[in-house]
Amino acid sequence: MRGVVRKAGMLKRILPINENWWAKFDLLRTLVRRDLEARYKGSILGNLWPLVNQLSQLLIYTYVFSIVLKVKLSLRGLPENNFTFGLWIFGGLLPWIAFSGGLVQAASSVVVQPNLVKKVVFPLALLPLVPILSAFIESSFGLMALIFFVAMFSHTLHTTLALLPLVWIPQLLLTAGLGYLAAGLTVFLRDIPQSLGVLLNIWMYLTPIIYPASAIPQEWRNWVFWLNPMTAIVEVYRDLVLGGEVKHWGEWGVASMIAVVVFSGGLWCYRRLRPAFADVL
Repeated sequence: MRGVVRKAGMLKRILPINENWWAKFDLLRTLVRRDLEARYKGSILGNLWPLVNQLSQLLIYTYVFSIVLKVKLSLRGLPENNFTFGLWIFGGLLPWIAFSGGLVQAASSVVVQPNLVKKVVFPLALLPLVPILSAFIESSFGLMALIFFVAMFSHTLHTTLALLPLVWIPQLLLTAGLGYLAAGLTVFLRDIPQSLGVLLNIWMYLTPIIYPASAIPQEWRNWVFWLNPMTAIVEVYRDLVLGGEVKHWGEWGVASMIAVVVFSGGLWCYRRLRPAFADVL
């Protein structure tokens, strides 16, 4: 994980960005690296634990749906067996794990760092981004495992994998926007993290992650696709990794616009609330 974070430093030699922004970027990179190192410090498997957790979910869902419930799924280029449905679920779980895990931890990112909040020179806008980026990096290990299994079963690597940044951008913007909003509100309302857990459970089942979108009644399907940005993100994620083609460009465009609006609104609220953080904490 440290290597993944350090490679981001190469951008400094490529992109013409203000030195003040680079200083914040370097600080963010350092905070993310420390966060990843602190999570599994002293454990035997260390940073392999996220991959173990994600693969365990792959095996559990494969067993429950493919073996117990005998659900079958046909995907182009993949054999119609029990493991294929597990890969399909895993392809939807990965962006959701990064989204929900980063959002829940971002909600408490300010209240757990009162010492940093009271430092006048510290850029508080970085605090919610640290757990969000950490969760995103952790999910990349599961993504590599998914790509490996898909390549092993289909004997090919889809060229659409190069388009993955197109789905990462709205995913990160949506997570960061909600993370800023939750982090700011949690300073004043400590029930926000617990409420988020309940809301995310409902949100997950409103998103076609463990069931296909075709199972949604026709009269509700458009609402689920166009108003729930995570639906489009999950579907495009599967299109790129599993299908090798994108079938939901329109939905992706709407989800991207929603993500930009949510990010702008969340950051605006966070900045408006930020002057009162030190007084409350």
